[in-house]
Amino acid sequence: MIPPNIIIKDFDLSLVPPTCWIRRLGPNGIPQVIENANSEQDIANLFMRMFYIYAAYGLDNDALLMQQRALELRKCFRINAPKDTEIRLLSLVAAGEMTDNTPLDFVVEDTTIQLDLVYVNDNPREVLEVPTHDIVFLGLGESIKNNPILDYLAFVLNKWPRPIINLPVNVKKCGRVELSKALRNIDTIHIANTIAVCSIDVVYKGVDFVIRPVGTHSGKGFEFINSQDSLKTYLKDYKEHQDFYVSDYVDYKSSDGYFRKYRIALINGKPFVCHLAISENWVVNYISARMDLSELKRAEEELEMLQFESRFGLKHKRAFEAFHERIGLDYVVLDCFETKEGKLLIFEADPGSWIHATDSVEMFPYKKPVMEKAFSAFKRMLSEKISDFKNKK
Repeated sequence: MIPPNIIIKDFDLSLVPPTCWIRRLGPNGIPQVIENANSEQDIANLFMRMFYIYAAYGLDNDALLMQQRALELRKCFRINAPKDTEIRLLSLVAAGEMTDNTPLDFVVEDTTIQLDLVYVNDNPREVLEVPTHDIVFLGLGESIKNNPILDYLAFVLNKWPRPIINLPVNVKKCGRVELSKALRNIDTIHIANTIAVCSIDVVYKGVDFVIRPVGTHSGKGFEFINSQDSLKTYLKDYKEHQDFYVSDYVDYKSSDGYFRKYRIALINGKPFVCHLAISENWVVNYISARMDLSELKRAEEELEMLQFESRFGLKHKRAFEAFHERIGLDYVVLDCFETKEGKLLIFEADPGSWIHATDSVEMFPYKKPVMEKAFSAFKRMLSEKISDFKNKK
């Protein structure tokens, strides 16, 4: 039975080239990107194209303005349109920045998966028109902004007439505080205890900790606090009633002095490595780690990616299984390493984190074949979910 405020129908949609295409062209491809945008006849598509262009080059305010203009005209956009479509995938997303939704365009590129995005909100009076599809993916990540929409979609998706990837209740478990609580008492996993606290209540009590503003990503505002003076210096850059996440500090430095972080896609409960960042800084970010400048770092990443199933993946097999059982997401991306005691150390889990195969083939020749395993697993999961759903009807 279709919910009364949902209409499934055929749409005549032209393609909006997504972020993965722009990212692959790089800065030298800007003229081509602009030329292609100028030839766009569909005004809604033009605005959405500009959203992707501005977002890809870090112009977030301009990007959001273009997105708003696009959504005033239409809520549905086609992001991948293969000639021989095998699976019609619908992703439900929310208005916002690129970090607010799962960037599935990187995952389905060069596949036979058609990808349509429909922008949703939490207005129960709004009729939602969605294109004909075989399976729906909940593309919203957990956030203060998205959580009311996730709560509304929990009701809507309960009666959805197609199979669903990721349920709202499980996506919300990826909140930093919620994830910390959910993964406690699993003997194969360690995650830092995390609380949300207002700035006026943050106090240094002689125990080092880490802090970050609520709602930030990619290490923005993420700092190590080891004294009252360092806390005072940190807080002066924020308003008086700013909310923060405060977490225990976990020293995960390796014996060689480097910090490491795996990005792993957990697809249908199975782990697939997407990269290994090696950094001199305890806040490990792949871009700032400058893997491109170090042959030694790339050699280690190549070894760990090519032998993931027999090394890190095998070592922490029980931990990945326990995570999947406790959190219940069909698709989620983990940032993790391991503690000095050998437990899987989870930094964060987010279905909206980026996995891709757009790095230079010349510099990272080992990446694309490994990433193809994850992309194939994603398609296989969709096929199995569709088949299981049909068999149960």
